[in-house]
Amino acid sequence: MVELIPVTGGQTLRQIKKLYREAFPRCERKPFAVIWEKSRKGQMELLAIDSEGFAGLVITVLYGDIVLLDYFAVSPERRGDGIGSAVMALLQSRYAGKRLLLEIEDPDVPCDNREERERRRRFYLRNGLTVMPYCITLFGVPMRVLTRGGAVSFAEYHAVYACTFSPLLAQNVRER
Repeated sequence: MVELIPVTGGQTLRQIKKLYREAFPRCERKPFAVIWEKSRKGQMELLAIDSEGFAGLVITVLYGDIVLLDYFAVSPERRGDGIGSAVMALLQSRYAGKRLLLEIEDPDVPCDNREERERRRRFYLRNGLTVMPYCITLFGVPMRVLTRGGAVSFAEYHAVYACTFSPLLAQNVRER
């Protein structure tokens, strides 16, 4: 059984921090202190994936009727167990009536990990997300935006960053 458990501290927080640093490139990570602060204020959710023990992390940004799936990682030793798809179903239930939004590295841009990026896109498409008709650059990284539960315009997407973090930080989010 897979569950999403809100994180308030302790050992689970340490496991999340460790996986966060291992799973995401430095250029794509926000300062963890900011994530922790925003989660304590209710602007973000920091969730542990539990499946007979710690199995991963989910970090979301909450903005009106939009939920940005900011970070999502399954522990390397648990990948391939169906946990990712189970989490996507749990997120759909948890955020029923809201539009789920996420970014993935653009698999159509020349890169060394194209197959990994394409697998990621196929995973999200299998789990009911659709690719938005615009591309973005997020802190210099070419990304694609996917949604579930309804389209999200670039202006709405940009507002998530401007209102949750700051207009200055949002300057690093551009349509391309």
